Amino acid sequence: MNNIQKPHILVCNDDGIEGEGLHVLAAAMKKIGKVTVVAPAEPHSGMSHAMTLGVPLRIRKYSRNNRFFGYTVSGTPVDCIKVALSHILPEKPDLIVSGINYGSNTATNILYSGTVAAALEGALQGITSLAFSLTTYEHADFSFAGKFARKLAKKVLAEGLPPDTILSVNIPNVPESAIAGVVITEQGRSRWEENAIERNDMYGNPYYWLNGTLMLLDNELHKDEFAVRKNYVSVTPLSCDLTNHGYIGTLKTWNL
Repeated sequence: MNNIQKPHILVCNDDGIEGEGLHVLAAAMKKIGKVTVVAPAEPHSGMSHAMTLGVPLRIRKYSRNNRFFGYTVSGTPVDCIKVALSHILPEKPDLIVSGINYGSNTATNILYSGTVAAALEGALQGITSLAFSLTTYEHADFSFAGKFARKLAKKVLAEGLPPDTILSVNIPNVPESAIAGVVITEQGRSRWEENAIERNDMYGNPYYWLNGTLMLLDNELHKDEFAVRKNYVSVTPLSCDLTNHGYIGTLKTWNL
């Protein structure tokens, strides 16, 4: 009889409890461990590391096809991690996986991503954490993404990660046969060229929709956004430390 205890895996996202990628990720993780799902009740894309203050959070059980699936939290992805660790789980999980997100989380997108923020919150809490994103907003095929997430999760459970470090994984939305390979990447310089579209409501009052295009500013395979556009899976190690260490010496010469 096998007495090896299965790892406990906490699954979260920023697209909300009904996000297709979340269900694919949870199913993939159930093949290698015990899974608890804690996700926002509503989509919270672009929330970064926001958390809810001054407003009560509500936890609800969520069922799918008349079967218990997980818990919803009336807040952000970071709220979900905090609430899961403090009030839902009896002890810390062995792994946190966040996603699978609609749309890439590369380059400057990393700064806005609630999916990445949930994984970073896990790292801050001392838990090995991963974030997964699929590089599309429509006609999503999560089948290969789920398989790769399971493969990487097994490897990370065996090898571990450094403190305060996560892996952010971006997967092209192409058939598995079209995947060019896997590359270890850096956060690129690509950024959004944005504008706010002005419209008027029925009373003539203006309101605005943010709109933009992610401009590719990199041309090297070791940069995340360039890699996924060439159909490579991009795996980027991210740190909780935002310090520009190379500039500290210069700043000290200012004699402030």
